[in-house]
Amino acid sequence: MLSLFQEAAITADELVSEEKTLSIYKLIMEGGVGGQIIIAILLVLLAVTLYIYFERFFAIKAASKIDKDFMNQIKDHVANGNLEAAKSLCANVETPVASLIETGISRIGKPLEDINTAIENTGKLEVYKLETNVSVVATIAGAAPMIGFLGTVIGMIISIHEIANAGGQIDIKLLADGLYTAMTTTVGGLIVGIISYITYNHLVVKTDKVVYQMEAKTVEFMDLLNEPV
Repeated sequence: MLSLFQEAAITADELVSEEKTLSIYKLIMEGGVGGQIIIAILLVLLAVTLYIYFERFFAIKAASKIDKDFMNQIKDHVANGNLEAAKSLCANVETPVASLIETGISRIGKPLEDINTAIENTGKLEVYKLETNVSVVATIAGAAPMIGFLGTVIGMIISIHEIANAGGQIDIKLLADGLYTAMTTTVGGLIVGIISYITYNHLVVKTDKVVYQMEAKTVEFMDLLNEPV
C-alpha cells in the first residue's frame, strides 16, 4: 500500500516538473506557422525599437552637453569684435546650441529680426536632426499590439477550423495550436508595444530638454546683441 502511494507521489511530481519546464520557445513552436511568423515580425520590430532608442539616446545626450563657460566666451569674443574666434569656438563644440549661435554670429550687422529668423530656421533643422527615426518608434508602439491582435484572430480561426473538422466534438488538444497562437502573439504584441511606447516618450522628454536649452541660449544671445555698445 505504501509503495502505491510513493508511486503516485512520484508520478505527480513528474507531472508538476513537466508543467514547470514548459518554455516560451515551446509555446511559440506549438503555435503553428502563423504564430511563428507574427512572433518573428514582433522580434524584428523590437530590435528596431531598441536600436533607434539607444542610437537616439546617446545622440541626444551628446547634443545636450555644453560647457558652462561657452556663452561667457561667446560674449567676450563678440564684445571684443572677434567674430571669427566666436565662429571657430562654435564650430569646435558641435552641438545644436553652438549651431544656433554660429548662425546668429554670421549675421551680426543685419537687422535683429533677420538674425532671429535665421536662428529659428536653424533651430528647426537641429530639432529635425534630433527627432530622426523617433517617429518610427511611435509607429511601432501603435502597430505592435495590432499585429499581436491579428495573431489572436488567426489563432481563433485555427481553433474554429479544428472544431469544424472534428465534427463538432470539442477536444482541448484540437484547440491547443490555435490557443497557443492567440495567446503568444497577443502577449508578444503587448510587450513590444509597451517597450516602444516607454522608449518613445523617454526620447521625447530628452529632446524637449535640448529644445528648451536651445531656446534659453538663443534668448541669451539675442539679449547680448540688444545690449547697448
